[in-house]
Amino acid sequence: MTAPNDRVDGGGVPVPTTPAGASSTAPAEYPPASPAGRGMFGNQGTGDVSGFGGLVRPRRAIADAARPYGGWFDEVADALEEAYPAFGEAIEKVVVDRGELTLHVRPERIAEVCQVLRDDMALRFELCSSVSGVDYLGADERRLHAVYQLTSMTYRRRIRLEAAVSAEDPHLPSVTAVYPTADWQEREAYDMFGIVFDGHPNLTRILMPDDWEGHPQRKDYPLGGVPVEYKGAEIPPPDQRRSYQ
Repeated sequence: MTAPNDRVDGGGVPVPTTPAGASSTAPAEYPPASPAGRGMFGNQGTGDVSGFGGLVRPRRAIADAARPYGGWFDEVADALEEAYPAFGEAIEKVVVDRGELTLHVRPERIAEVCQVLRDDMALRFELCSSVSGVDYLGADERRLHAVYQLTSMTYRRRIRLEAAVSAEDPHLPSVTAVYPTADWQEREAYDMFGIVFDGHPNLTRILMPDDWEGHPQRKDYPLGGVPVEYKGAEIPPPDQRRSYQ
């Protein structure tokens, strides 16, 4: 049985043809640029067979919150400002959104801020439960963000720190001396996003082979892949598949 868009040559062998409606400008084949918030991942030049090529994502501007922040958020901000004289210089923005507090920290100050948040008796954020990367391609000139989830087990509170660096200079101080739990998490952010954590005791790849080129979770990284044999047929890698309109 042949597919609807296949033709049969003289020997009776199905030969694939270009599906009707497919073109180099079809949304599922070439999603528009990331700044427009279109496409599944904002990736261009790859075959998208997910059906999400025409997805349009609204993008909200994250504004700096004004005091009072509400609840215990003001207590944390006040305590940090009192314990850390460089608060005004180090904290770029305070965001309160969806009931969560995020402090945007200058990259060179991230380890200092973590140290104060951990050690000050009015703060006591003893645990760094996660360090992860985010790529804001097309939305921020400093597109690579390192995100730190901190927990105070003493006061049962959680906050988020975020530090942004550019892809051209993706350097941040490591916080492993403050939070040993950040060790492998910083390695993963380095491996997947290319964020370099200066001072890390062993900043090597943790998921990809040591000789791997590029960082797979950056939004401009090609889908790539390898062809797969299945029941006598060859399934091409994602970036070579045709689109289904």
